[in-house]
Amino acid sequence: MKQYKDHYFKKAKQEQYPARSVYKLQEMDKRFQLLQKGQYILDLGAYPGSWSMFAGKRIGGKGRILAVDRAEPEEVLPDNVEFHLADVLEGGEELERVLEGYSGFHLVLSDMAPLTTGIKIRDQALSLELAEQALEYARNHLHTGGNAVVKVFEGPDVPDFRKELKAVFKRVRSFKPKGSRSESKENFLLGLDRREIDLDKEE
Repeated sequence: MKQYKDHYFKKAKQEQYPARSVYKLQEMDKRFQLLQKGQYILDLGAYPGSWSMFAGKRIGGKGRILAVDRAEPEEVLPDNVEFHLADVLEGGEELERVLEGYSGFHLVLSDMAPLTTGIKIRDQALSLELAEQALEYARNHLHTGGNAVVKVFEGPDVPDFRKELKAVFKRVRSFKPKGSRSESKENFLLGLDRREIDLDKEE
């Protein structure tokens, strides 16, 4: 197990990423072709910045990323990444104003995880709360045809959350990257091809 962790940790340092989590996004991108040139991306829970750094390179200079977290990134982010300091759960008028300035996104990423308590049921509930918030941002700000990646801890409420995703996206996939530690309860749910937005229902 130690060698497994060392491999990704050392690779991240060699490639100058602040965290090993970058390889989870890389694997999902390779499998599902998530990142395209010129995309606008919302990165929720962006700290310490690895996902935004990788995605920023993939989408090129015409793409833009709005990265949001309550902690500042550890590294200098690419020029096409705008970081906004905010608590995603609390949101707020300032964050909404920033979101409105983007006129929608092609991809919503959420690698958000709660501060774990060690109490399994509690941690699952906290994770689901973050996942629900990520889905709400996807509902409100994702273009028709867009995709979302949402991390969630496996638990009894996840099947119901999958149903919520299916109401928004044409396809839903579950994926645990090799970069995830084997003992981790994290899983990634991907909502692919956001259904056409019914403005009457959205109101």
